[in-house]
Amino acid sequence: MAGETERADELTAVPQGWRAKARQVGPGLLAAATGVGAGDLVATMVAGARFGTVLLWAAVLGTVLKLALAEGVGRWHLASGTTLLDGWRRLGYWATVFFGAYMIIWGFVYGATAMSAVGLPLNALFGGLSVRYWAMIAGVVGLGLVWAQRYAVFEKFMTVLVLIKFVSVVSVAALVSPDLDALATGLVPRLPEGSTIYVLGLIGGVGGTITMAAYGYWMFAKGWRGIGWLSMMRLDNAVGYIMTGIFVIAMLIVGAEILLGQDLTESDRGLLTLGTELGERYGEWARILFLVGFLAVTSTSLLGVWNGVSLLFTDWTRTIRLPHGAETGTGDAANAAAGAAYEAQAAERSLPFRGYLLWLTFPPMLLLFIDRPFGLTLVYGVLGAAFMPFLGITLLLLLNSKRVGRDGRSGRLSNTLLVVASGLFLVLFATDLVERFG
Repeated sequence: MAGETERADELTAVPQGWRAKARQVGPGLLAAATGVGAGDLVATMVAGARFGTVLLWAAVLGTVLKLALAEGVGRWHLASGTTLLDGWRRLGYWATVFFGAYMIIWGFVYGATAMSAVGLPLNALFGGLSVRYWAMIAGVVGLGLVWAQRYAVFEKFMTVLVLIKFVSVVSVAALVSPDLDALATGLVPRLPEGSTIYVLGLIGGVGGTITMAAYGYWMFAKGWRGIGWLSMMRLDNAVGYIMTGIFVIAMLIVGAEILLGQDLTESDRGLLTLGTELGERYGEWARILFLVGFLAVTSTSLLGVWNGVSLLFTDWTRTIRLPHGAETGTGDAANAAAGAAYEAQAAERSLPFRGYLLWLTFPPMLLLFIDRPFGLTLVYGVLGAAFMPFLGITLLLLLNSKRVGRDGRSGRLSNTLLVVASGLFLVLFATDLVERFG
């Protein structure tokens, strides 16, 4: 018992100096990297193939807006001492119900999507089995890793994968020798004809959707408590999203230099086409380098979701039972966060956490045997596009309220970025509805 108290006191101490702060970086890297999956790579690659580096500015803007959203998520957890699910519950029952429905449908379809995305590079690298069965193996391995690992081990493992994917894709971008003048020109905002949907896709493809909400649980599990950790959280976020922004820009460059002018279908297999092109130009080693990066991208996305969204579901099962208007967390923010930190670590061993892990893994395997599960994918796509404006608008409401102290409330810059992000993602949502139902 005394050891636990000493450990809690140790984790409460805010690091001083760059070296100590660098050792604490981790949750933001996980949140940003988890959100970039095969679908985001495909959207980036197709944008590069159609428009070259003209839309580079959209990737930069997406990095800035996602950084603002992630900072808002982290600031809510530290300033209020409670989780984002608690905040949504205080806004009203509607927010909790919406998010619960979203998680159930999203998890079912995303499980199949994530497993298939890992199966593609495994099939291309090793062969032997079809993508379907590699996908099933990936799902079961992911389940086992997340089931067995605690946060500290999980973070280290994910960080290694993040570094592999970052180095591999950035190396490929350097290999293709991009035109630096064209890159500089791409920083000037322009909208070529037919590019709007790709601009919105690039903005939305930097650093995830639902996994952004998991950031606070990873902070609590790491021991970050109270308003004193704001500067560390912002540094952590900046490292994660700047690395992810560079990664997305590198992928855009590769698509522009290798596939410019090609008529690509927006499917995950387009990424294998890119690997083949690299192999023909530079040799088999370039194809393998890209596929290893592709595998690291899809693996971080799968593992991050298996852990982070399971934590969200676990917290949802708690907040859905709270009476209307209930306030969780007592005393100052640091004390409330200390309790939340314990809950975040205990959640990994809880029945809801492991139940949702199973939900992500086994029921979605049925979709691997269906060529086009159109109806469910339609609902999933609409809910997915709806989440980002939901996150932005609810953060505006929470971070400008008396639910957080003055030190934790949003200033002009934060509010401006949150408003812009919410507006852009509302446009993306409307565009998605038109595309799917129009």
